[in-house]
Amino acid sequence: MLQLNNYQIKLLAAIFMAIDHVGIVFFPNILIFRVIGRLSFPLFAWLLAQGERYTRSFPRYLKRLVLLGLLSQPLYFLALSGTKLNILFTLSLGLITLRLSRSRDYKYLIWVLGIVSAELLHVEYGAYGVAAMCLLSIFTPSINWWLAWIGLHLVDAIAVSNIFQLPAIVTPVFIHLANQQRGSSARWFYSFYPLHLLVLFLVFRLNQARF
Repeated sequence: MLQLNNYQIKLLAAIFMAIDHVGIVFFPNILIFRVIGRLSFPLFAWLLAQGERYTRSFPRYLKRLVLLGLLSQPLYFLALSGTKLNILFTLSLGLITLRLSRSRDYKYLIWVLGIVSAELLHVEYGAYGVAAMCLLSIFTPSINWWLAWIGLHLVDAIAVSNIFQLPAIVTPVFIHLANQQRGSSARWFYSFYPLHLLVLFLVFRLNQARF
């Protein structure tokens, strides 16, 4: 049976995200780029949940995400015409939510507060993003978990008409293949976000200048 270590899942997340953003910048009318891109966020969400669980320094992990989020925000605006706080802020909010929800007595209340905060703060992926991180933090390949995961996407599709995110339903299939091994070091992983946005922006502007 095919198995994936954490490094390989990080590669998949980065590749799917890059395909999505290439589609936004260069091929906005070709839907397949965006469909493939929908597979990315749940992988980021699961990796974030793993990071929260096993990090040696929660403050340092959070600080790195926030600083990279601040660095990425102007690039997010320039490259993708983003109007919300970029995904690194979504991940930061998810990280805080998961850490605070370790108290079993208030776990689900904190999840709800994190989900509501995502909407109030206008982070990318909004309530869906934090809800996905919460669900993926307790991922098990069980029928009940899959029903909850599918339910989240149906609610998102119906409540906010976000049918566009439905392809992400299949992403946990990759997570099911995870063997819980770290694999190669991936210090580049979160830095890839601002770097690839910079490259996309520069290539786009160079193409504009040529034509």
